Amino acid sequence: MSMHELAKPLAGRVAVITGASSGIGEAAAEHLAALGATVVALARRADRLGDLVTRIEKDGGTALALAVDVTDAAAVQAAADRIADELGGADLLFNNAGVMLPAPIEERATEQWQRQIDLNISGLMNAIGAFTPQLVAAAAERGVADLINTSSIAAQNIFPTFAVYSGTKAYVSHLSRHLRAELGPKKVRVSALEPGIVGTELQSHVTDEGALEWLDGSKQTMEWLTPDDVAQAVGFIATLPPRVNLQQLTIMPTGQTS
Repeated sequence: MSMHELAKPLAGRVAVITGASSGIGEAAAEHLAALGATVVALARRADRLGDLVTRIEKDGGTALALAVDVTDAAAVQAAADRIADELGGADLLFNNAGVMLPAPIEERATEQWQRQIDLNISGLMNAIGAFTPQLVAAAAERGVADLINTSSIAAQNIFPTFAVYSGTKAYVSHLSRHLRAELGPKKVRVSALEPGIVGTELQSHVTDEGALEWLDGSKQTMEWLTPDDVAQAVGFIATLPPRVNLQQLTIMPTGQTS
């Protein structure tokens, strides 16, 4: 193996990242580009994506920004078609766009429920539907492709007032297990990442006082994960030998016990 292959193990690969304008998605875009991938950053905020691409290119990487709302199935498909035309298709999809809006169920915060379902589930499915044919084609050609979905420790553990968010993430984890069984024989690896608390914009969207108090207390008692911690895990999964599929990876702050 050449020094270039060691330094740039993802050279020649095309990585699509949703929710790339901040947090885990932004960190993953920079990290995968540093590993040699051509990165396609998808998110709604075009200005943030432009800044991201500028940083990646300044560091010697290659990136394309596409302002896309993943809840718009037609827009996601149009992005996938453009990637196929311009880059030959994706062989890595990091499904990361999501939102966390805890609230007591008795409040019937139906708009928040729907927003989480639309983004965390429907948006995820829009990306999977648009890009899976490209992943399958790439895997047939090069022997491996990756579908990596951001879930949460909330998919496994119990957090009062987080019921709807946790339900959406349980969907992501269980869906990933099913898709691994379906796509694994076609050499598409499917992984679910289940992070504990990560310091991102997610916390800034929370309005429930009880959840805010719990989050603030946790920040005083433990060091949260950083987006780069999770991005490193994405890179690790993508650079494993093609025979290796990490079905589920839980990443916790050392101080977080649940």
